[in-house]
Amino acid sequence: MNMSHDHHVHHVHTTMSPDVTGSHGNHSGDHGGHHMMMQMTFYMGYKNVELLFAGLVINTPGEMAGACIGVFLLAVFYEGLKIGREFLLRRNQVNVRYNSMPVPGADGTVLMETHKTVGQRMLSLAHLLQTVLHIIQVVVSYFLMLVFMTYNGYLCIAVAAGAGMGYFLFSWKKAVVVDITEHCH
Repeated sequence: MNMSHDHHVHHVHTTMSPDVTGSHGNHSGDHGGHHMMMQMTFYMGYKNVELLFAGLVINTPGEMAGACIGVFLLAVFYEGLKIGREFLLRRNQVNVRYNSMPVPGADGTVLMETHKTVGQRMLSLAHLLQTVLHIIQVVVSYFLMLVFMTYNGYLCIAVAAGAGMGYFLFSWKKAVVVDITEHCH
């Protein structure tokens, strides 16, 4: 039984714009239905650059400069938020609990292996604050990812530069030196 499938032509691209202009990322298409082709290559442009929300469209060099400053500051905030959460977590850690268990040594002796457990109480204001800050951090990280996915070179540079500046400003105190002899008495 030989069936012709010629009559099963699907119109997949009927609601999407057939083209995206190459160098500027201009989108043409049905803005009312929110169907536009997504830019899939990096480009340097400022015309019709949709940023995060349907109504937020960049069309001038000044708007692009403002968007880049905002994205830069958002990326700096994100890095500061990550380090701030770590600082709060260390500050609000509860008492340390040690778990020791015998472990056979190489020469037949028995050594005590100690594990340190540190954390927060689940029903505490500190844990609630960490949870809210975690939600904010996740949302901001997705916003930055979506900005980068516009493939607009200016915005991508702003994300990277902001992340770098945030790391420079906030992570220099992050290194923790642990004294391994601290509990070996």
